[in-house]
Amino acid sequence: MGRGGSNITREPLPKGKTRLMPDQPQTYANHGRLHPLFHLVVLPLLFINLIVSIVWLVHVTGVGPAWDLVLACMDLVLAVVFIILATLMRMYPMKVQDRVIRLEERLRLYALLPESKRNRIPELTEDQLIGLRFAPDEELPALAEKAWTEKLTRKDIKKAINRWRPDHWRV
Repeated sequence: MGRGGSNITREPLPKGKTRLMPDQPQTYANHGRLHPLFHLVVLPLLFINLIVSIVWLVHVTGVGPAWDLVLACMDLVLAVVFIILATLMRMYPMKVQDRVIRLEERLRLYALLPESKRNRIPELTEDQLIGLRFAPDEELPALAEKAWTEKLTRKDIKKAINRWRPDHWRV
């Protein structure tokens, strides 16, 4: 347990429950989240649907009755709308997650930083706070200081972490 009651270990899960990501050593190289159902099934099917809609629209243009052209245009519009909806369905939970991370990291910084440095917490950008979530309690104060002084990006912060604090709960 870190200073101020911060705990970097995760509680065990109730029986029968699983994490969103498998328990494996997490590093900068492998921390990206791939959701197989979304990335490997839903998105490819939506893009195939878009391609088929475009091909159908090109095929019926100038050849078939006007009603076929209207249906083909409507199909293309719906294909685009479905892609937009799928993108938003993925973006909205990630944005909410980012807001929670910002709050969590501000609380963690407040608990771990000396009182003289706490007034600098609001200077950290959303991007920096999100990058700091992978830093263990021991590295967080020094890394936050470096983020302030050197204006580090999320990517720079993640690369500077020596002992990765995994996050298996993210969306």
